[in-house]
Amino acid sequence: MNVKQLKDEIITYSKEIGIDKIGFTTADPFTEMKNRLIRQQELGYQSGFEEKDIEKRVDPSLIFEEPKSIIAIALAYPSRMNDAPKGKKGERRGIFCRASWGVDYHTILRDKLRQLEQFIAEKVPEARFKSMVDTGELVDRAVAERAGIGWSGKNCSIITPEFGSYVYLGEMITNLPFEPDEPIEDQCGSCTKCLDACPTGALVQGGQLNAQRCIAFLTQTKGFLEDEFRVELGNRLYGCDTCQTSCPKNKGMNFHFHEEMEPNPEIAKPKLTPLLTISNREFKEDFGPVSGSWRGKKPIQRNAIIALAHFKEESAVPDLIKVLTDDPRPVLRGTAAWALGKIGGTDAKESLHKAEKTERDPEVLKEIEKGISLCSMKAK
Repeated sequence: MNVKQLKDEIITYSKEIGIDKIGFTTADPFTEMKNRLIRQQELGYQSGFEEKDIEKRVDPSLIFEEPKSIIAIALAYPSRMNDAPKGKKGERRGIFCRASWGVDYHTILRDKLRQLEQFIAEKVPEARFKSMVDTGELVDRAVAERAGIGWSGKNCSIITPEFGSYVYLGEMITNLPFEPDEPIEDQCGSCTKCLDACPTGALVQGGQLNAQRCIAFLTQTKGFLEDEFRVELGNRLYGCDTCQTSCPKNKGMNFHFHEEMEPNPEIAKPKLTPLLTISNREFKEDFGPVSGSWRGKKPIQRNAIIALAHFKEESAVPDLIKVLTDDPRPVLRGTAAWALGKIGGTDAKESLHKAEKTERDPEVLKEIEKGISLCSMKAK
C-alpha cells in the first residue's frame, strides 16, 4: 500500500463529494487540550453536554484499537439568508443561529464521512474507521486545529483562511498511517472583537469559554433562565452568532456550496406567536430536520416567550395569558408571567393578579410576583 498516493487520492475524492477542506493528523493524545479541559472542569465552565470522561476526549487509543491517524473534514455553510423575512409589529420573528440552517449538519457530515470510509475501504480492505461529528468523544476543534483545517480562534471556533469560522467539523480515526499535515499559525493577533461583543461575558479570555454563561448553550437549556440572561437573549430561539459575526476574519464570508444547507426562511426565522401553541407533531414536521430541534420544543417555546417580551409585543398578550393559565409546564407558565410584566398593560396585570390566586407552583408564583412588580413599575 502506497500511503502517500492513497492520501492524494482521498484528497481528490473528498473534493468530488463536496468536502470543502480536509486535513490529516496523528492519533497521538491531545495533551494540551487535556490540560484545558481539566481546567474548564475545575472552574465549572463545561456545558454538561460533553463526554464526561476527559481521557476519552483526548486519547484516540481509548476509543479505537491501535489508531494511526485521524482525518479531519470541514464543510462551509451560509452566513446570509436569501430573501430573509422581516419581522414587524404584530408579527415578530425569532432567529435560529446559522449553524442550524438547513438540514441537520450531523446528517450531512456523517454522510460525507461514510462516503470517505467506503472509498478507502475499496482501496484498502483491511482499513478500519471510527467517524464522529460533534457528539463523539474527541474534541472536534482540537483535531481540526492539529490537522491544519484552521486555527483555534479567541472565540473558541476553528477559523479557516478560506471560509472563516462558518464551517462544520467532523473527523475519522483510522488504522492507516497517513503523513500529518502542518497546523495553521494563529492569526487572531491582538484582536479582541469577539470578547468585546459577547453579550454575557461568556468568553472569559481568548480561547476560554464559560459555557454556563454562553447564550448558545443557554438557549438549549430547559429550565428557567436567570433574569440577566433573558435580557440578553433578544429574539434568539436557538444558538448565538455574535462571536462569529463580530470576527473580522468572517467579513464577506458567505458560501452556498451545499443545497441541503440552505435555510427555509420560515423555519430559520419563524413567527414567534404561533410557536407558543405548536403541537408536537407540527414541531417535528417543521423543525425536526434542523439541528436546533434536538432538545425538543420546550426550550424554543420558552425562548419565543422571552423574545416577545424583548419586543414588548402587545398583540401577543392574549396568547401569553393563555400560556400562563393553561400550559401544564411550569417553566412556560412562569416565563409567560414575566413576559406579561415586561409588556405591561391592563390585561396583562389583571391576568397576573388572577393567576396569583390559583397558581400552586412556587417557582411560577415567584415569576408572577416579578411580572406584577414590572407592571407596577410601568404604571408609574
